[in-house]
Amino acid sequence: MRHTLTETLSGLRRNASMTFAVVVTMWVSLALFGIGLLAAQQVDLVKGRWYDKIEISVFLCAPQSKASTCEPGQSTTPAQRDAIEATLRANPEVADVFYESKEEAFAEFKELFADSPVLATMSVDQMQDSFRVRLKDPTQYAGVVSAVSGMSGVESVQDLHKYLDPLFAWLNLARWATIGASVLLLLAAALQIGNTIRMAAHSRRREIGIMRLVGASNWYIMLPFLLESLLAAIGGAILACATLAALEQFVVIDKAKPQITTVRWLEWSHVGSTCLVITAVAVVLSIIPTLIATRRFLRV
Repeated sequence: MRHTLTETLSGLRRNASMTFAVVVTMWVSLALFGIGLLAAQQVDLVKGRWYDKIEISVFLCAPQSKASTCEPGQSTTPAQRDAIEATLRANPEVADVFYESKEEAFAEFKELFADSPVLATMSVDQMQDSFRVRLKDPTQYAGVVSAVSGMSGVESVQDLHKYLDPLFAWLNLARWATIGASVLLLLAAALQIGNTIRMAAHSRRREIGIMRLVGASNWYIMLPFLLESLLAAIGGAILACATLAALEQFVVIDKAKPQITTVRWLEWSHVGSTCLVITAVAVVLSIIPTLIATRRFLRV
């Protein structure tokens, strides 16, 4: 083991500039990859579970409603609500219907505005009951809208995808662009690791040949090279994780959360899971190029 550690440290000293270049490349590429993963999770948080299930929202009357289909100062009656639900369920374009009460709407409002002073000005009575409608085909919604929009007890009908799809299209484009750029950089880092190890193995080819002739195993010979590449990759992963942590603290927590309280933002658990992923990627990217680069030097 002492020989392995000695050879590893010796290799790192001899190839200090190349090792530094590998660490920096891994840092940038893994950080970009991590940002892409966090962007994907942020998109999912903004969408929430309702985006994937609901295409249309049917808002029922509340005492403050001004629509002509609502009685002034009155909420939708149970009979009207049952008639609306029956109409929705009977429509062949509807896959499923979810009812959300005022209390459920207020609970979701409290979660979204937990850190906002707006929460103190709102109450359950200011919320609206609603039906959330999932369609068989999200593009076929006109029949559902026309069927319920004029019914008594319905204040408004809203197609949420009309407003959200453009936003999520841009977010998804940014996510894939970031991941695409990071994959190219990760490939460059893997090639750089392979070249670094190949140069190190070439400079020690005579020593490797002697070790093979005296019966040293392949793993015993390769272990110092594996440790060199692994240390460089782990160094890059640590710096990448520190970058993600800085983004979470200074961008999300300190800036975004206080200014935009209507959005669920990334938590530290998301950053932690992303760091585990990029560390695993770093380990794989350090081992595979090393095994390939040293393979031909292990033949006597």
